[in-house]
Order: sequence, then structure tokens, then C-alpha cells
Amino acid sequence: MQKVLIANRGEIARRVIRTLKKMGINTVAIYSDADKDALHVREADESVYVGVSPSNESYLKQDLILAHCKNLGVDGIHPGYGFLSENAAFATKVQEAGITFIGPSPASMQVMGDKLEAKQAVKKFNVPLVPGVDRAIVDVQEAKEIALQVGFPILIKASAGGGGKGMRLVESIENLEEQMRMAQSEARSSFGNDAVFIEKFVSKPRHIEIQVFGDTHGNYVYLFERECSIQRRHQKVIEEAPSSVLSEQLRVKMGEAAIAVCKSCNYVGAGTVEFLLDANLDFFFLEMNTRLQVEHPVTEEITGLDLVEWQIRVARGERLPKLQDELTIHGHSLEIRLYAEDTFNGFTPDIGTLNRYRIPFGEHIRVDDSFEEGMEIPIYYDPMLAKLIVWGETRSEAIARMLDAIDAYQVSGVKTNLDFCKYVLKHEAFTSGDFDTNFIKHYFSSPKLVKTAMQEEKTALEAAVETLWNNLQEQNKREFISKPIHGAWKLMVR
Repeated sequence: MQKVLIANRGEIARRVIRTLKKMGINTVAIYSDADKDALHVREADESVYVGVSPSNESYLKQDLILAHCKNLGVDGIHPGYGFLSENAAFATKVQEAGITFIGPSPASMQVMGDKLEAKQAVKKFNVPLVPGVDRAIVDVQEAKEIALQVGFPILIKASAGGGGKGMRLVESIENLEEQMRMAQSEARSSFGNDAVFIEKFVSKPRHIEIQVFGDTHGNYVYLFERECSIQRRHQKVIEEAPSSVLSEQLRVKMGEAAIAVCKSCNYVGAGTVEFLLDANLDFFFLEMNTRLQVEHPVTEEITGLDLVEWQIRVARGERLPKLQDELTIHGHSLEIRLYAEDTFNGFTPDIGTLNRYRIPFGEHIRVDDSFEEGMEIPIYYDPMLAKLIVWGETRSEAIARMLDAIDAYQVSGVKTNLDFCKYVLKHEAFTSGDFDTNFIKHYFSSPKLVKTAMQEEKTALEAAVETLWNNLQEQNKREFISKPIHGAWKLMVR
């Protein structure tokens, strides 16, 4: 593999370019009108224009991307995450063009891309499933009968869904018909497929995912877990590795279940198997993401591995660099997703110019970003500005380091979620490890009250600092007056 095109943008494009350069592989970036001056474009060896700013007219134009690959002699495509990364049709076109797709096979992608098909596949390998049905439901009356059998509350979920789209929580039969219609409508709008299914709603659910890898030689490994339970609108905001609640025995059990999921679809490459963990520490298969995850850096931090390099080596037909008994966990890592959004107004995205943008530096602090001071935040794409990652010997050390890093991060011109992330990291529920995916519902249901409390805390801290400073000045003044004046200083006083 001599030249790789990164079919993506932003921080993940920069992240992939970094590893490709380290491996001596030439890089090609693609860009839209909004990204013509983007950092990933500057850093790649070559770059090509793919269209106007909306993604469906640029980053999703499969045939144009492949035409550029042909013209530039590209022999590998890395899809990053999002956009075309889990598009089986695109992966098929890449293969047919004689180019290596740095990811799983289209067949594996197809199986795991449909939640119902995925459930049926893993069921044969005895992977635990949430009580419910593993087939599409279209009839409301049938849905009511199933819901009564499963027991309320239930979740109605889009079969082809993701990111919380096409998902509805139903707590009573009176609301089922309306919520089902809404879920189907959103699923049809988002995925072109209105198939839905029903699952039992898991109480106090924690979102635990297992990083997995498979190669073309039949080897599989799991690179331990990530805790992803701090979410807004079913999308992750804070991730950590390892989880604070998994015992070594449970970790192995979940890891082996994740490998079984890989075997159920002959998986090759990097993937993530997502589980729900209930209050009794029983776990259930949720879905498999057939790509590199946004939060992969926390796994890199605790394993000391470069997962993008692993992806490339596996895509070249090499064996996995390490087997299971060679993998160990070192310390603890946290990641926050820095979003341009108004957390006190429903986490709504914000746009504008980064009037000030200064990232934190220090030992075991990592920033994966795609912006610099003076840049505009485009409205066309995900509002994530950066990922802030830290590592510590212990979880408490990692939390303290993250809080310091947040304080050192300077962003103005757009609203961000830095204050919200700081609030979460300092909350007793988080520091104790006693939290689940309902954190926002339980502790952030009144954003205005939280904002007021945070402002009061900030004012009190500023007052304490000012008092301390005044006391130190007064003490230094007294000490200066009480000391005898000698030499040149005596002459100056005269």
C-alpha cells in the first residue's frame, strides 16, 4: 500500500494522516468548499476537491471519490468514521475498483449494519440479547401484543438506525401507537427504511463497548472496554477506559462475547461491539459498529497501541501485531468531546468564528482537533471541535488531569460544552462511578439551576483566590517592613 485516500474530513482525517505519514505511506485528502483551507487538506501530500459544502454533494459522492483514486493511483481508502465508513455498497465499489478498503468486508458490514440481522446472527453464537423481538414490526396491534408480553417500559428502535434516531421510549400502552408512528417516520427520513423492532427498556443501563480486531488469518482479540454512559440525545460526550464497574472476570466474559460477535460475521479489521450493562451487571448485545470509533484514543492510551496502524496492517493482509495474552491495561484514560453547542439550551449546535482557540499542553494530555484560531465553524457538519484526551495512573488522577486541561482550554466566539463536561467530572455520581446513561435526566434536568450553581461556585472560587492574594500581599508587606535595610537598598531609601 503506497498511497491512501482518506474519505473523510476534520480531526479523524488528520488522525489517519498522522499514522500514514509515520508508516511512510503517501496521503490524499478530499475537501468541500467549506473545508478548502482545513488543516487536513494542508497536511496531506495531495488533496482533491469533491464538491460544495453539504455532505451529500461532497463527502458522500462515491463515484467522484473513486474517480479521483483512479486518477491519482490510490491503492487504499481509509473511510474514518461517519460518512461512508459503514456503507457496504461503497466498500463493494472500492473492492471492484481494485482498491483496498481499510475496514471490514461489505458482507460483514451488511450483517451488522442492520440491527435485526445482527441480532439473528449473534443469537446463533449465544451472545446475550435484550428481551424483545429480533424481527421488524409494522402492525400497531402486533406491537401492542409484543409490548405487553415484554413488559413496559419498552424501546421502539429503528432497524437501520444509529445515533438515537428512530428510537422512542414508551412507558405505557396508551402512548405506544403515537410513538411507533414517530419512530417509523424518523427512521424512514434518516435511513430510508422504516422497519422498527421492540426491546425491553433496561433499567439503570450503562453503555459498555468492547474494542475488537480480527485479521485475515482467523485471529481475533479484544482490546478491553470503554465506558460511554455519559450521553446527550443518545450520543456520547465523555468516554473512559477501563470502566470503573467491571471486574476482571466480567471483562473477560464480555470480551469473549464480543469475539463471538466477530465470528458470527467473519469480521476483519477494527470494530466495536456495544453492550448494555444493567444494575445487576448482566450485559446484553446492543449493536456492532463496523469502523473505528470516535473514542478510540482512550483505548490507545491504556494499551500503548496505534489502532489506525493496526487497521492498515490488517488491510495489507498481515497478522494482528499482538494476540490476546500479550495485551494488558495500563492506567486510566478519559476523553471529552468538545462540541460547539449551547449546553444550557438543549445542547443546540452553535456556529461562528473561533476568536480565540488555545489548546492545553502537558504530560499525558492529547488533543485531536481540526481547527485553529480564526477559523469558522461550518454549519454543514457535526459540531465537534476536538477530542480532549488524558491519561493517569489511576482514575482519580485522570479526572484531576482532565479538569486541569479543561481549565487550560481557551475557546471564544462560540459556545462550548466545556463547562458541562467539568460539571460531570466533578459530580459525585461520576467520581463514585455510580452513574448510567440517565445522568443528564437525573442531574441536568434543570440546566438553568445548574448554570446558576456553577456561576456561584465560580464566583466563590474567584473571591477565595482574591482573598488569598490580598493576604499574601499583606504578609509580604509586613515582612518587608520588619526586615533591616542594608547596602544599596539603604541608600535608595534615603
